[in-house]
Amino acid sequence: MSRAGLRWALLGLVLIAGPALAQLDVGKLFGAAKKAVDVVTTKSVDEEREIGRQWAATLLGAAPLVRDEALQQYVNRVGLWVALQGERPDLAWRFGVLDSPNVNAFATPGGYIFVTRGLLLRLRNEAELAGVLAHEIGHVVARHHLNAIRKAQGLSLGADLLSEFALKGRGDETVNERLLGGVREVLTRGLDKGDEYAADRIGVVLAARAGYDPFGLPSVLQTLQAMDAQDSTLALMFATHPRPDARLDALDKSMGTQLDGLGTLSQAEARFLALRGP
Repeated sequence: MSRAGLRWALLGLVLIAGPALAQLDVGKLFGAAKKAVDVVTTKSVDEEREIGRQWAATLLGAAPLVRDEALQQYVNRVGLWVALQGERPDLAWRFGVLDSPNVNAFATPGGYIFVTRGLLLRLRNEAELAGVLAHEIGHVVARHHLNAIRKAQGLSLGADLLSEFALKGRGDETVNERLLGGVREVLTRGLDKGDEYAADRIGVVLAARAGYDPFGLPSVLQTLQAMDAQDSTLALMFATHPRPDARLDALDKSMGTQLDGLGTLSQAEARFLALRGP
């Protein structure tokens, strides 16, 4: 972590992370995610990062980063603070805003997280941004994408995906092509609905732990629900995710009253609008 990032994180700890949030029971909402984290401790994080690096390069090949250093640093600060509340704070988390009008967000193994300019322009405050980033962080925490690649390549549940495709496969065009084939399939087809619902549950908890209004993510889903389903900028989002109303219903059933009383936490609207721009 950079010195600037550490200062920001410590400031956030002092200002917004209270004892009640520190004791928030993540286990009740995470479901199987914690179990997945326990498994990753026996794997090589370097291998996972290598897969994520290749995946991120694919995304950046399709859309470059927005040329706004202040905005990119801001999104990285928000994302890093939220990621530090999760079960894998040791990853080299990286966040970026893609210069694309499409409304979407992406995560790759190893901690590369991207949000599109099209989605960012539809957010209203920092709590909504934190909720979106927390959802994507949830996918990485639970290793959803790695498991999806395993399924896409027809590997058995006991197969060691990382050892087969990452370090051993460097320089082997056949192995690398299988990996990239799995990446492309997941990007096109999306994750299982259950994975998306799980990432939503993780996301609201991580946002609350970070001191943000946990209803930021549901608010974003309400915005997506209100948009024209025929809008071309939503095509990939709707093709790879459950409907916003279905996600909202699932969140409502999962959250119940557990987060009641936390809706007065930070939204940081003015700071967000100042850095996002018009």
